[in-house]
Amino acid sequence: MLLRAQTEIWENEFLSEFASHSSRSQGRKVKEEPCSLRTEFQKDRDRIIHSLYFRLLKNKTQVYLSTTGERFRTRLSHTIEVSTVGRYIARALGLNTDLVEAIALGHDLGHTPFGHVGEETLEKLTPFKFKHSDQSLRVVEILENKGEGLNLTSEVKNGIVAHTKGTNSIFTITSENQGASRRVHTVEGEVVQFADWIAYINHDVDDAFNMGFITAADLPKSTYDILGHNFQERFVTMVSDVIISSKGQPHIRMSKKIMEATDELRRFLYDCVYELPQIAKKEEEAREIVKYLYGYYIENYDKVLGFMPYLKGVESARGVADFIASLTDNKAQDIYGSLKGNESDN
Repeated sequence: MLLRAQTEIWENEFLSEFASHSSRSQGRKVKEEPCSLRTEFQKDRDRIIHSLYFRLLKNKTQVYLSTTGERFRTRLSHTIEVSTVGRYIARALGLNTDLVEAIALGHDLGHTPFGHVGEETLEKLTPFKFKHSDQSLRVVEILENKGEGLNLTSEVKNGIVAHTKGTNSIFTITSENQGASRRVHTVEGEVVQFADWIAYINHDVDDAFNMGFITAADLPKSTYDILGHNFQERFVTMVSDVIISSKGQPHIRMSKKIMEATDELRRFLYDCVYELPQIAKKEEEAREIVKYLYGYYIENYDKVLGFMPYLKGVESARGVADFIASLTDNKAQDIYGSLKGNESDN
């Protein structure tokens, strides 16, 4: 018997009634022959891991503007943490860990350089609503593999495009998921939404500690008492609560007490950390770089096509956004410095 078939039989026998089974996937845009070794979701996970856009994440900002990754997280380490949290939750609930991993590893492929500052700047500049989740879908459908895309399954693509919460509370997302028009179509996609939320809240607090921006005394007392006194305690509290609260349920959830404390910690980050002057100064520099590059390449779209010839025929604003979003922080800074240097020489 093929190894893939053995895995599919195992899924059918042991996964939860709410889980997504790889043998029942809604499939791909372009039909492919099944692999003898891997299930459909395992193939997707591997394609993402081996993609160019996945490798680029190691030099893209998460929150704190630096790409060294020596003292705080980059977009790649964030992605790995989301995958790890998602895997813990999915395994405990009998869900499809391969699907969770594929969604988690691909959820930020379309993120811009300079984190959410780059995303927000592009959104203001473009005539369309630029969102990194939509861009991540565009990466796997069109941009990756030199314009061929990755031809992922419908379930993985849905999880990628539906993962984001922006500045919204997980309360909002939970209500949407349990409504008739929920955006995410699988329980595994819901797992990634919570995993992303848990991961970034915990590691952004941890990075702020490591950078000396805040101390334990700055944290809201209620979150400190309820969630725990350090990174590990908060992590275990949040993940354990999701597992306990979601056991035997058709949707992923948190208890009201833990969710309220976690959301208070999220608000603390937005109100007291992300707006710190030492962060804001670097963010302004990043905004200037993105604005300058956008204006330059709109006027010189042929240069974008030199990098991405498969965008020929794509409207210039769309193509320029695709190009800028593909840049690492370092590459964006290098191009900006080179173009500004050429200006001063003329």
